[in-house]
Amino acid sequence: MAIDLFERIKEDKGPLGKWAKQAEGYYVFPKLEGPISNRMSFNGKKVVTWSINDYLGLANHPEILKVDGEAAAEHGMAYPMGARMMSGHTKFHEQLEQECAEFVEKEAAYLVNFGYQGMVSAIDALVTKNDIIVYDMDTHACIIDGVRLHAGKRFVYKHNDMESFEKNIKRAKRMAEKTGGGILVISEGVFGMRGEQGRLKEIVALKKEYNFRLLVDDAHGFGTLGKDGKGTGVEQGVQDEIDVYFATFAKSMAGIGAFFAGDKDVIQYLQYNMRSQMFAKSLPMAMVKGALKRLDMLRTMPELKAKLWENTNSLQSGLRAAGFDLGTTQTCITPVFLKGEIPEAMAMVNDLRENHGIFCSIVVYPVIPKGLIILRLIPTTTHTQEDIDETITAFSAIRENLENGTYKKIAAAMM
Repeated sequence: MAIDLFERIKEDKGPLGKWAKQAEGYYVFPKLEGPISNRMSFNGKKVVTWSINDYLGLANHPEILKVDGEAAAEHGMAYPMGARMMSGHTKFHEQLEQECAEFVEKEAAYLVNFGYQGMVSAIDALVTKNDIIVYDMDTHACIIDGVRLHAGKRFVYKHNDMESFEKNIKRAKRMAEKTGGGILVISEGVFGMRGEQGRLKEIVALKKEYNFRLLVDDAHGFGTLGKDGKGTGVEQGVQDEIDVYFATFAKSMAGIGAFFAGDKDVIQYLQYNMRSQMFAKSLPMAMVKGALKRLDMLRTMPELKAKLWENTNSLQSGLRAAGFDLGTTQTCITPVFLKGEIPEAMAMVNDLRENHGIFCSIVVYPVIPKGLIILRLIPTTTHTQEDIDETITAFSAIRENLENGTYKKIAAAMM
């Protein structure tokens, strides 16, 4: 006799869902209010915000608000109606694609409505059941979900471990010789949790030997790394060797949407085979015109990226001087590694937000191994030295409470 599908759901909420009663509305699904900036309102109090991916401070830049407002007033949020292939195509979508391609030094580009959805669909389109995927184990969930759709073989290599990569690319080559397929390697330009750059230079050095193609998700590198913010491939001098380059508008561009860039024939293939775009409504005009303005500011205002890195260097050097472990970050992403269990982490974050006025993302199991806590900070151009100093002082205080068992006692009482 078949069981009721929802009985399992009622019994097993999942590794994060089981904490919903204690966490929802505060630790997960929190409500940050007010204009996006370095300080926002949370729970009725002003807090220094380190959880907003608005790297270049464009979200509430006066020039951006003007263009966004004018575009929305002229077009509303419905135009153009329909999918791009049918009735949702405009000259402004084409213009944005052309400018994105030129900016990241590729022949062509293709817009997608959402980065997550787009990456899942692109992986699905690029490979057949005879092809082999090789990917970094720490890649973003959108890549993991795209790989899960793959009907063929896939191999995962240890994070940024070139010995593991070469071991798995050899396995992929042997398998591809049997199936008659090809090999797609997937890495991130910047790994969003730990802030490390992908080993792109070392990976592309093996392309000729193993005859693979490379897809790079550069969501966090676009706008923050390379000349004028052109990304991790430019930063490492290997942009030409990236076969399919991906970036999102949701971080440095403070908007919605994303794009893939590469050789014209590859991009055209994606245009005609990515199901998530073929059957989805086109990106609204207000967002397209807003993205054009944001891209122009990336090109013409290098002071934005310079200020971002000034704040990043000040924050990271200050935390390291105070004895904090930031891992091996090589980017603006600033992870602070601490040891503790989930209940302790909840007590610590409560203290950080309520008593110190600091709001940052907390990362725990199952995203990272048990017993480890990451407090993840995203510096932006809008942060000030005062924000940085307050944060370092607060982190020193919470570390002491974590190490002396204060949070363990609080957590036990809460439970």
